[in-house]
Amino acid sequence: MTILKAALLGFVLLYLVPIGVSALRYRLAGGGDGWQVADRSSAGLLPPASANPAAVVRIFAARTVRWRGIVAMHCWLVFKPEGASAYTRYDYTAWGEPVRVNGFVADGRWFGQAPLLVYAADGAEAEALIPSMRAAIAGYTYSRLGDYTAWPGPNSNTFVAAVLDAVPQIGVALPGLAIGKDFPYDGRWLRWTPSRTGVRLSLGGYAGLTLAWVEGIELNILGAVAGLDLRRPGIKLPGLGRFGV
Repeated sequence: MTILKAALLGFVLLYLVPIGVSALRYRLAGGGDGWQVADRSSAGLLPPASANPAAVVRIFAARTVRWRGIVAMHCWLVFKPEGASAYTRYDYTAWGEPVRVNGFVADGRWFGQAPLLVYAADGAEAEALIPSMRAAIAGYTYSRLGDYTAWPGPNSNTFVAAVLDAVPQIGVALPGLAIGKDFPYDGRWLRWTPSRTGVRLSLGGYAGLTLAWVEGIELNILGAVAGLDLRRPGIKLPGLGRFGV
Protein backbone atom coordinates (compact mmCIF):
# COMPACT_ATOMS: atom_id res chain seq x y z
CA MET A 1 0.00 0.00 0.00
CA THR A 2 2.93 2.33 0.73
CA ILE A 3 4.21 1.85 -2.83
CA LEU A 4 0.76 2.60 -4.22
CA LYS A 5 0.48 5.77 -2.14
CA ALA A 6 3.92 6.90 -3.27
CA ALA A 7 2.95 6.28 -6.91
CA LEU A 8 -0.27 8.26 -6.51
CA LEU A 9 1.57 11.10 -4.81
CA GLY A 10 4.15 11.13 -7.60
CA PHE A 11 1.39 11.23 -10.22
CA VAL A 12 -0.30 14.15 -8.48
CA LEU A 13 2.94 16.15 -8.08
CA LEU A 14 4.45 15.39 -11.49
CA TYR A 15 1.31 15.41 -13.64
CA LEU A 16 -1.84 16.85 -12.10
CA VAL A 17 -0.28 19.83 -10.31
CA PRO A 18 1.77 21.10 -13.31
CA ILE A 19 -1.19 20.70 -15.66
CA GLY A 20 -3.39 22.49 -13.14
CA VAL A 21 -0.93 25.39 -12.95
CA SER A 22 -0.81 25.58 -16.76
CA ALA A 23 -4.61 25.60 -16.90
CA LEU A 24 -4.73 28.40 -14.35
CA ARG A 25 -2.26 30.46 -16.38
CA TYR A 26 -4.40 29.95 -19.47
CA ARG A 27 -7.49 31.03 -17.55
CA LEU A 28 -5.84 34.14 -16.17
CA ALA A 29 -4.56 35.07 -19.64
CA GLY A 30 -8.15 35.08 -20.87
CA GLY A 31 -7.80 32.07 -23.15
CA GLY A 32 -6.34 34.04 -26.06
CA ASP A 33 -8.03 35.30 -29.21
CA GLY A 34 -10.27 33.12 -31.33
CA TRP A 35 -8.30 31.12 -33.86
CA GLN A 36 -10.02 32.93 -36.75
CA VAL A 37 -8.49 36.29 -35.79
CA ALA A 38 -5.32 35.16 -34.01
CA ASP A 39 -1.99 36.62 -35.14
CA ARG A 40 -0.11 34.41 -37.62
CA SER A 41 2.49 36.97 -38.71
CA SER A 42 6.26 36.46 -38.68
CA ALA A 43 7.88 36.36 -35.26
CA GLY A 44 11.11 37.72 -36.79
CA LEU A 45 13.14 34.56 -36.21
CA LEU A 46 14.29 34.26 -39.83
CA PRO A 47 15.85 36.89 -42.12
CA PRO A 48 14.34 37.38 -45.58
CA ALA A 49 15.28 34.36 -47.67
CA SER A 50 16.57 36.58 -50.46
CA ALA A 51 19.03 38.19 -48.04
CA ASN A 52 20.56 34.88 -47.03
CA PRO A 53 21.89 32.70 -49.88
CA ALA A 54 23.08 29.93 -47.53
CA ALA A 55 21.06 26.76 -46.88
CA VAL A 56 18.84 26.81 -43.79
CA VAL A 57 17.11 24.15 -41.67
CA ARG A 58 14.89 25.05 -38.74
CA ILE A 59 12.52 23.24 -36.40
CA PHE A 60 10.02 25.40 -34.54
CA ALA A 61 7.44 24.67 -31.86
CA ALA A 62 4.65 26.77 -30.35
CA ARG A 63 1.75 26.28 -27.96
CA THR A 64 -1.18 24.95 -29.92
CA VAL A 65 -4.63 26.44 -30.43
CA ARG A 66 -7.04 27.38 -27.61
CA TRP A 67 -7.36 25.14 -24.53
CA ARG A 68 -5.16 22.45 -26.07
CA GLY A 69 -2.26 24.81 -25.53
CA ILE A 70 -2.53 24.06 -21.80
CA VAL A 71 -0.76 20.75 -22.41
CA ALA A 72 0.47 20.67 -26.00
CA MET A 73 2.73 22.28 -28.59
CA HIS A 74 2.69 22.13 -32.39
CA CYS A 75 6.01 21.52 -34.18
CA TRP A 76 6.91 22.23 -37.80
CA LEU A 77 9.82 22.10 -40.24
CA VAL A 78 11.38 24.84 -42.36
CA PHE A 79 14.23 24.56 -44.83
CA LYS A 80 15.80 26.42 -47.73
CA PRO A 81 18.45 24.96 -50.06
CA GLU A 82 21.44 27.06 -50.92
CA GLY A 83 20.53 29.85 -53.33
CA ALA A 84 16.77 29.36 -52.98
CA SER A 85 14.73 32.55 -52.94
CA ALA A 86 12.13 31.32 -50.42
CA TYR A 87 11.77 29.11 -47.36
CA THR A 88 9.64 25.96 -47.50
CA ARG A 89 7.53 25.19 -44.43
CA TYR A 90 5.99 21.80 -43.65
CA ASP A 91 3.18 21.28 -41.13
CA TYR A 92 1.00 18.25 -40.47
CA THR A 93 -2.56 19.43 -39.85
CA ALA A 94 -6.09 18.20 -39.26
CA TRP A 95 -7.62 20.03 -42.22
CA GLY A 96 -7.11 19.37 -45.93
CA GLU A 97 -4.17 17.28 -47.04
CA PRO A 98 -2.35 16.36 -43.82
CA VAL A 99 1.12 17.33 -45.05
CA ARG A 100 0.66 21.06 -45.58
CA VAL A 101 3.31 22.95 -47.58
CA ASN A 102 3.72 26.71 -47.08
CA GLY A 103 0.31 27.05 -45.48
CA PHE A 104 1.77 29.57 -43.02
CA VAL A 105 4.66 32.03 -42.73
CA ALA A 106 7.90 30.12 -42.15
CA ASP A 107 8.53 31.63 -38.69
CA GLY A 108 4.94 32.71 -38.12
CA ARG A 109 3.15 32.76 -34.80
CA TRP A 110 0.99 29.69 -34.35
CA PHE A 111 -2.43 31.31 -33.95
CA GLY A 112 -1.04 34.00 -31.68
CA GLN A 113 1.63 31.93 -29.94
CA ALA A 114 5.26 32.91 -30.59
CA PRO A 115 7.39 29.99 -31.77
CA LEU A 116 10.29 28.45 -29.90
CA LEU A 117 13.42 27.53 -31.88
CA VAL A 118 14.05 23.81 -31.38
CA TYR A 119 16.85 23.29 -33.92
CA ALA A 120 18.91 25.36 -36.35
CA ALA A 121 21.47 24.47 -39.00
CA ASP A 122 22.95 26.70 -41.70
CA GLY A 123 25.29 26.49 -44.65
CA ALA A 124 26.88 23.18 -45.62
CA GLU A 125 25.48 21.43 -42.54
CA ALA A 126 21.92 22.36 -43.51
CA GLU A 127 22.47 21.54 -47.20
CA ALA A 128 23.55 18.00 -46.26
CA LEU A 129 20.36 17.43 -44.23
CA ILE A 130 17.78 18.62 -46.76
CA PRO A 131 17.76 15.61 -49.18
CA SER A 132 17.11 13.14 -46.35
CA MET A 133 14.43 15.41 -44.89
CA ARG A 134 12.70 15.67 -48.26
CA ALA A 135 12.78 11.89 -48.70
CA ALA A 136 11.32 11.33 -45.21
CA ILE A 137 8.51 13.81 -45.89
CA ALA A 138 7.72 12.24 -49.27
CA GLY A 139 7.65 8.75 -47.76
CA TYR A 140 5.74 9.56 -44.57
CA THR A 141 3.29 6.76 -43.81
CA TYR A 142 0.32 8.87 -42.69
CA SER A 143 0.08 11.27 -45.61
CA ARG A 144 -3.45 10.47 -46.81
CA LEU A 145 -6.57 12.53 -46.21
CA GLY A 146 -8.07 11.58 -42.85
CA ASP A 147 -4.86 10.12 -41.38
CA TYR A 148 -4.42 12.92 -38.84
CA THR A 149 -5.44 12.07 -35.26
CA ALA A 150 -4.92 14.74 -32.61
CA TRP A 151 -4.40 12.23 -29.79
CA PRO A 152 -2.49 10.04 -29.29
CA GLY A 153 -1.32 10.44 -32.91
CA PRO A 154 -0.34 10.54 -35.66
CA ASN A 155 -0.41 14.32 -35.37
CA SER A 156 1.89 17.23 -36.22
CA ASN A 157 4.52 16.14 -33.71
CA THR A 158 4.48 12.54 -34.92
CA PHE A 159 5.29 13.86 -38.40
CA VAL A 160 8.26 15.92 -37.23
CA ALA A 161 9.50 13.05 -35.04
CA ALA A 162 9.40 10.72 -38.06
CA VAL A 163 11.55 13.14 -40.06
CA LEU A 164 14.01 13.38 -37.16
CA ASP A 165 14.09 9.59 -37.05
CA ALA A 166 15.16 9.54 -40.71
CA VAL A 167 17.90 12.12 -40.10
CA PRO A 168 19.50 11.04 -36.79
CA GLN A 169 22.49 13.35 -37.28
CA ILE A 170 20.22 16.25 -36.34
CA GLY A 171 20.44 14.90 -32.79
CA VAL A 172 17.76 17.03 -31.16
CA ALA A 173 14.84 16.19 -28.87
CA LEU A 174 11.39 17.65 -29.43
CA PRO A 175 9.88 19.45 -26.41
CA GLY A 176 8.13 17.31 -23.84
CA LEU A 177 4.92 19.23 -24.64
CA ALA A 178 5.03 17.91 -28.22
CA ILE A 179 2.29 15.37 -27.48
CA GLY A 180 2.25 12.72 -30.20
CA LYS A 181 6.01 12.65 -30.73
CA ASP A 182 6.13 9.19 -29.12
CA PHE A 183 3.37 7.70 -31.26
CA PRO A 184 4.81 4.57 -33.00
CA TYR A 185 4.33 5.74 -36.60
CA ASP A 186 6.15 2.64 -37.88
CA GLY A 187 4.24 0.20 -35.67
CA ARG A 188 7.22 -0.73 -33.48
CA TRP A 189 6.55 -0.58 -29.75
CA LEU A 190 10.28 -0.75 -28.87
CA ARG A 191 12.85 1.12 -30.96
CA TRP A 192 15.83 3.43 -30.95
CA THR A 193 15.07 7.06 -30.26
CA PRO A 194 15.38 9.45 -33.24
CA SER A 195 18.84 10.53 -32.03
CA ARG A 196 19.96 6.87 -31.78
CA THR A 197 21.33 7.58 -28.29
CA GLY A 198 18.85 5.40 -26.42
CA VAL A 199 15.62 3.43 -26.59
CA ARG A 200 11.91 4.21 -26.45
CA LEU A 201 9.05 1.99 -25.36
CA SER A 202 5.67 3.18 -26.61
CA LEU A 203 2.31 1.54 -25.95
CA GLY A 204 0.43 3.02 -28.89
CA GLY A 205 1.28 6.55 -27.78
CA TYR A 206 -0.93 6.18 -24.70
CA ALA A 207 1.99 5.41 -22.41
CA GLY A 208 5.70 4.92 -22.75
CA LEU A 209 9.22 5.26 -21.42
CA THR A 210 12.27 6.85 -23.03
CA LEU A 211 15.87 6.35 -21.87
CA ALA A 212 18.39 8.25 -23.99
CA TRP A 213 21.28 10.69 -23.79
CA VAL A 214 19.72 13.29 -26.13
CA GLU A 215 16.03 12.75 -25.35
CA GLY A 216 16.68 12.14 -21.64
CA ILE A 217 14.48 10.14 -19.29
CA GLU A 218 10.79 10.57 -20.11
CA LEU A 219 7.71 8.92 -18.67
CA ASN A 220 4.71 9.27 -20.96
CA ILE A 221 1.26 8.88 -19.40
CA LEU A 222 -1.63 9.50 -21.79
CA GLY A 223 0.69 11.63 -23.91
CA ALA A 224 1.80 13.90 -21.07
CA VAL A 225 5.55 13.72 -20.44
CA ALA A 226 7.46 14.13 -17.19
CA GLY A 227 11.18 13.55 -17.11
CA LEU A 228 14.78 14.64 -16.80
CA ASP A 229 17.27 15.97 -19.31
CA LEU A 230 20.70 14.39 -19.02
CA ARG A 231 22.79 16.13 -21.67
CA ARG A 232 21.64 19.59 -20.56
CA PRO A 233 20.44 19.10 -16.98
CA GLY A 234 16.81 20.01 -16.55
CA ILE A 235 13.35 18.78 -15.64
CA LYS A 236 10.34 18.35 -17.94
CA LEU A 237 6.85 18.81 -16.57
CA PRO A 238 3.48 18.32 -18.29
CA GLY A 239 1.79 21.58 -19.17
CA LEU A 240 4.73 23.70 -18.00
CA GLY A 241 7.55 22.44 -20.18
CA ARG A 242 11.26 22.34 -19.45
CA PHE A 243 13.21 24.04 -16.67
CA GLY A 244 16.98 23.89 -16.51
CA VAL A 245 20.21 24.68 -18.36
